[in-house]
Amino acid sequence: MSRDRGHRRLLIYSHDSFGLGHLRRCRTIAHALVDHRSDLSVLILSGSPIIGSFSFRNRVDFVRIPGVIKLRRGDYTPLSLEIGIDQTLALRASIIRHTAEAFDPDIFLVDKEPLGLRGEVKETLAMLKARGTPLVLGLRDVMDEPASLAAEWKRKRAEPAVNDLYDHLWVYGLPEVCNPLQDIPLPQATVDKIRYTGYLRRSASRAAPAPGSLEPAGEEPYLLVTTGGGGDGAALIDWVLRAYEHDPTIPHRSLLVLGPFMRSTLQGEFMDRVNRLERVEAITFDASIEKLMVDAAGIVAMGGYNTFCEILSFDKPSLMVPRTTPRLEQFIRARRAQQLGLARMLVADDGRSPERMAAMLHELPNQPKPSEVRIPGLLDGLSVISETVDQWLSPAGAHLSLVEQIS
Repeated sequence: MSRDRGHRRLLIYSHDSFGLGHLRRCRTIAHALVDHRSDLSVLILSGSPIIGSFSFRNRVDFVRIPGVIKLRRGDYTPLSLEIGIDQTLALRASIIRHTAEAFDPDIFLVDKEPLGLRGEVKETLAMLKARGTPLVLGLRDVMDEPASLAAEWKRKRAEPAVNDLYDHLWVYGLPEVCNPLQDIPLPQATVDKIRYTGYLRRSASRAAPAPGSLEPAGEEPYLLVTTGGGGDGAALIDWVLRAYEHDPTIPHRSLLVLGPFMRSTLQGEFMDRVNRLERVEAITFDASIEKLMVDAAGIVAMGGYNTFCEILSFDKPSLMVPRTTPRLEQFIRARRAQQLGLARMLVADDGRSPERMAAMLHELPNQPKPSEVRIPGLLDGLSVISETVDQWLSPAGAHLSLVEQIS
């Protein structure tokens, strides 16, 4: 549906209970769309506690909803407010609905969770659907091991929402690489809604470096080691540090980005170890990490979606060291990337041998680059999304059938 007004509006929801992945993906899409269309404004609903640390383009803004965090046993608790989780979720749902009512978007894009955190977006979806607003569910290339995802969606009652509420499903990848819905028993009408966009191409940020950003010294090449949000990245940082402690002949220095969600005690311990090594530097966080990736000789990462997009976009040899709990998402992506020749994977053994890591760091800069593998459309995600939004927001697009719009 195309509203009869001059300026278009996209509303994006990202639950952001933990980490940086959802926010960074939504921000990338928002920036690409406002760069592509001068008549579009984007509003992001996010629970990220550090969303204010990021810069945003003109015509992109955000509404911060109260944050929650997931406990080890799987329950959620408020991040800051002391009002109970049920009240916090009710408050979040109210803010989401009232924002959608006031903003009146032309398109509503939901990231990953079909009904939002604990169903907090269900009423908003129903309200916007009654208005005729196109509803889009955006999914990364890998969600989890397929059988686990099927069980999760059944538990969360996600399939009825996908089948009955959403008009379109975007998968930010290619089926030749990964198919996140392969074991979900979807009816053909829902399968017809799916559009594989390709991965989301990244570029170095045009914004000024954030305070505390690490500027590489001179022309000496370096390896960039990044954990994303860092909440589950301690094992990777420890393994890389033990490699440098064990083998001072590793030819490239390393820049470690610990991540803003790593526990402060662990950050302090790692900084102490870094200070004893001549060829290792570390920072906690850089909102413009793309700049560090551009100049890196290689990247060591856990295998999250955004980092994988950056590895492909900046054409960097990489070593992916995926976590395997609580989800197999990173492992599945890293294994497939290695099978295709896009990256190498190192799976932790019981001892996390420093010799194994040191050997991989020696070899990393000489690995083949991802561009040596030819996969048509691999990084076309943002272009495909922009073209699709153009179709929907043009006067003619308002009258196209679903099949015509996605064909």
